Amino acid sequence: MKELTTNNRIDLVDCLRGFAVCGIIMIHFLEHMNFMTVPKPTALDQGIWDTVFFLGASKMYAIFALLFGFSCYIQHHNQEKRGLDFRPRFAWRMVLLFIWGLIDLLFYNGDILCTYAVLGLFLIPLVKAPDKVLIACAVLLFIQPIEVVYMILGAINPEIAPMNVGLGKYWAMVMTPQAQGTIFDVALANLKAGLQINFGWALEHGRLTQTLFLFITGMILGRKRLFLDEGDNLKFWKKVLIGSVIAFAVFFPMWKLIPGAIENKTVSFSAEILLNMWRNFAMMAFYVSGLTLLYYKTNAHKALHHLAYVGKMSLSCYLIQSIVGAFLFYNWGLGLFRTCGHTVSFLMSLAFLVLLYFFCRWWTTHHRRGPLEEIWSRLTFIGVKKA
Repeated sequence: MKELTTNNRIDLVDCLRGFAVCGIIMIHFLEHMNFMTVPKPTALDQGIWDTVFFLGASKMYAIFALLFGFSCYIQHHNQEKRGLDFRPRFAWRMVLLFIWGLIDLLFYNGDILCTYAVLGLFLIPLVKAPDKVLIACAVLLFIQPIEVVYMILGAINPEIAPMNVGLGKYWAMVMTPQAQGTIFDVALANLKAGLQINFGWALEHGRLTQTLFLFITGMILGRKRLFLDEGDNLKFWKKVLIGSVIAFAVFFPMWKLIPGAIENKTVSFSAEILLNMWRNFAMMAFYVSGLTLLYYKTNAHKALHHLAYVGKMSLSCYLIQSIVGAFLFYNWGLGLFRTCGHTVSFLMSLAFLVLLYFFCRWWTTHHRRGPLEEIWSRLTFIGVKKA
């Protein structure tokens, strides 16, 4: 039986993480790193935008969040085998992740690392909780309780407005430096407004509850060893694959039709968020189950393995894309937001991913971890003597 430890990596998980990182980078390049300012799109531009966002938007981050929860379980399990309680050190690890997020925020105002660091703290009291407790928490978060409450309140009192945490002024603070400012202007604006934008947007759009749901689900998958090819695991993933197709076939038309048919703005807004999260989760489950089955049951694992090079260096890749993307599209760099439409931006993302792949492949053949992953690991275990 293969042991689940941080030293004995599961190649499939690195492949899934690499798949998610590649998708995230494509979307970020299309968005011009959260700038959303592009020349008037052609029909081809719009087609590429619609296709990439249909296939990847919110699904790639969902995979990333799922695997974050899985890694959390692996880290605790690995230390527990040595008779150690990893929870205090995991809290410190989240502090370090928040610092990485602040560094990322200097360049890119759409950073997720700070959000993950804060939400990761909620996993600490759940690490040793029984499976039933984890499942109950996951189910509660899956139904998007905030949206359900707003729908109920909106139905009772039509005067209640949809959730609005007032992000307009913060968006204005970061947009002008991106279009006209220096790198220092961008960094200062992002530090002043970036956290408010990220946490506020995530709260308004159900991303906070969804992310925590995915963290917990990833922990459950780790406990059940479901990313290993053993026992009835592949039968489980076949059921997930079939179930995800059925769920998407149900939730997608519901998302398209129901919110628009509701006159109450608050109920309509919350219903759109809730159904959108559900249909995105179904599509994410399709990707994870499909890639898992392809990896273990076909020769596709030889091709999928190439994604693992990127997956092993996901933190490094995430910060690299923020710096490179900001340089390409913001005014302080090449300012390509003025001239690059969706098609060119998409092709640039592919070229960047090719370069990133070769860098990751070269690095991982010479080093056990990515450069930032190595620093993060050493700081996590600072003060611990090696056995």
